[in-house]
Amino acid sequence: MAYDKFNILESTAVPLPIENVDTDQIIPARFLKATERKGFGENLFRDWRYNPDNTPKEHFVLNNPVYSGKILVGGKNFGSGSSREHAAWAVYDYGFRCVVSSFFADIFRNNCLNVGVLPVQVSPEFLQKIFGAIEADPETSFTVSLPEQTFTINTTREQESFAINSYKKDNLLNGFDDIDYLLNLKENIKDFAKDTPL
Repeated sequence: MAYDKFNILESTAVPLPIENVDTDQIIPARFLKATERKGFGENLFRDWRYNPDNTPKEHFVLNNPVYSGKILVGGKNFGSGSSREHAAWAVYDYGFRCVVSSFFADIFRNNCLNVGVLPVQVSPEFLQKIFGAIEADPETSFTVSLPEQTFTINTTREQESFAINSYKKDNLLNGFDDIDYLLNLKENIKDFAKDTPL
């Protein structure tokens, strides 16, 4: 299995109300040498998290112990820029299972879906409600239901639906990447090949 199954996630959230966050900010190019998905989380938002001498920048949200959780809430146009899949790897490896925004770059969205991170696109108005709920209380929890395709602010019960490709949804529910999906169909493929004349 490529990653943990995603079904219903209830968690607090980390707010990053910055628009146009590109993949070079998510994981700087100098950290792209590895070919495995492990170890990228420590360099997520590296240049925003750390000074040149590797000391943490106190003002950056990931260095603020007040905020925690498996949901990252970003501003509009999250994941723009180059197509590096390492950006999604870094988000997952850090511990986030869901990223929320009012708009995602298509390639980043697909890269997230391939590694077990659910990108939830909501309306700009609902995104502001999420940021407001976190600002009012960092312990506010949210519920992400993949089966129902809904995102809920638990304190107010306000809810919005989100769209997802049915194939990617099925893979997330089963913890499959594309190869796992094909392997799961191995017996069906064998039967089809056996019953299909050359």
